[in-house]
Amino acid sequence: MPPMATQYAFPIPFGSKSNMVGAVHMACAISILTKDLADELALVDVMENKLKGKMMNLQYGRLFLRKQKVVSGKDYNVTANSKLVIITAGAHLQEGESSLNLVQCNVNIFTFIISNIPNCKLLIVLNPVDILTYVAWQISGFPKSHVIGSGCNLDSAQFHSLMEERLGVHPSSCHGVSVWSGMTVAGISLRILHPDLGTDTDKEQWKEVHKQVVKSAYEVFKRKGYTSWAFGLSVADLAESIMKNLRQVHPISITIKGFYGIKDDVFLSVPCILGQNGISRLVKVILTPEEEACLKNSADTLWGIQKELQF
Repeated sequence: MPPMATQYAFPIPFGSKSNMVGAVHMACAISILTKDLADELALVDVMENKLKGKMMNLQYGRLFLRKQKVVSGKDYNVTANSKLVIITAGAHLQEGESSLNLVQCNVNIFTFIISNIPNCKLLIVLNPVDILTYVAWQISGFPKSHVIGSGCNLDSAQFHSLMEERLGVHPSSCHGVSVWSGMTVAGISLRILHPDLGTDTDKEQWKEVHKQVVKSAYEVFKRKGYTSWAFGLSVADLAESIMKNLRQVHPISITIKGFYGIKDDVFLSVPCILGQNGISRLVKVILTPEEEACLKNSADTLWGIQKELQF
């Protein structure tokens, strides 16, 4: 597919407070470049000199890519006419710091960033992603369908890979959302074949797969000091669905008010159809009463933090 029009770009801002020193930011950049999603990639950072070095490093490899132009700067003018903005900027939790204080700090950072970018689709990839996607929506005033959180896109990919290891089936043929009742292979429900799936009486111990997914990022962080490459590939996967209008289903963070009895403006990761206009539709998964209760509990937890934020 040919690159998008040259007036479109991917600004990927990130902040100097990140303890990953822009690792996620650059993983997103290189992943997007290798997918040939646009003619121009714009990078923004407060540390202008280091950013220029990163830009130069990417430009030196342009011979091995297509015709994408890479630009950078401290000034957000480089983001003009952007179709998609990916935000990785934000403060990270310090020892002894409360989650509310951390989120409030990121509200201030997001206020500055979003006030300086064009009207576009927003993709938020910083944790806690559900809450910060809500923050971005509140600050931007953009349509709900245009404010997207990376959600569980990467976690789901990891889950599919672990399903592959257990079942010997390519991960593209494995499908599963964040509930055991939604796991299928080639359209066949694993819960029907294996009624004890994911329960305490499950002899195959599928719960261990869930635990592996949850702790995988922590394991990488413990050994490497940060996570980046898989995150970047996941973000590029979402960007591709938007830029190429693929209308693929992704588990991403969107506002879920009005679904499953949820009455507050919270964002949660649920399957959605993603394309050039952002989120076109939420795919409502049929949940068991227990699963729906867990979802509502998550919504209540998020709202308990959000309602204390000051905009």
